[in-house]
Amino acid sequence: MKRFALIGAAGYIADRHMKAIKETGNDLVCATDRFDVMGRIDSYFPDADFFLEIENLDKYMDDLRRAGKPIDYVSICTPNYMHPSHIRFALRNGAHAICEKPLVIYPKDMHIIKDIEAETGKKVYTILQLRYHKTILELKKKIDESPEKMFDVDLSYITTRGNWYLKSWKGNVDKSGGVATNIGIHFFDMITWIFGNVKENIVHVYNPDKAAGFLQLEKARVRWFLSVDAADLPKEATDKGKRTFRSITVNGEEVEFSEGFTDLHTETYRNILNGNGFGIDDARESIELTDFVRNAKPIGLKGEYHPFLK
Repeated sequence: MKRFALIGAAGYIADRHMKAIKETGNDLVCATDRFDVMGRIDSYFPDADFFLEIENLDKYMDDLRRAGKPIDYVSICTPNYMHPSHIRFALRNGAHAICEKPLVIYPKDMHIIKDIEAETGKKVYTILQLRYHKTILELKKKIDESPEKMFDVDLSYITTRGNWYLKSWKGNVDKSGGVATNIGIHFFDMITWIFGNVKENIVHVYNPDKAAGFLQLEKARVRWFLSVDAADLPKEATDKGKRTFRSITVNGEEVEFSEGFTDLHTETYRNILNGNGFGIDDARESIELTDFVRNAKPIGLKGEYHPFLK
């Protein structure tokens, strides 16, 4: 049984991490968050110690280490801009880090963390759960075995958000990395994992609530569109009363993967604990891709742009 700490216990995604720790037969020893209503822990680890200040968690973990009961892993579920600091916190405290995506916003942080890994002998793992999705695994196998050299891909993801979104840290590009990073990072990881690294990156539109562009990958031409604006939902979604639309087509054929997300964090944890998790080098391509998108000058509706932009 491995001993876990968790930073950002009140966040939306923390529930999946607690569930994964529980389902892999491990123990959440302690957790921290600025938010002080933490009844959700009771469903998984009612005996876990809880701290409102990370400084007190730091002392607690140090006391445990001195007593010969160190924390093995620190799970990080905090806002994106805090990830580098909390990864360092984990490594410096003698624990491995399991960090929600994006691992970091800025590529330069990857190099620093890589150095700290070497200094401490501890590893950083990230959550790239789509790589465990059955449909995505089948698609990768199909592409790897196909005689075709190039594929045409359309990626569309609209996950609508209310007025709170742009007022929160998620609407602050310095804290979230912007819309392409915040809602698109796992899709960019998925398509580069399947179709190869980026050869050309063109941005057509980049706004606080939506972004779109074109990617030339080793095996695919990708038109992508990401949005949190309900006005962008296609009729097929609004007719069904849905506020989210997710679609990937490969050579005009829809890849259906709307189901099967429930247990992917547990599968991710299982692989990390078996020594097969995804680390900094696995996350690199999508982090560099989104960093370019965030800093590029949009060219408008020219060239191979996504049909939703019409």
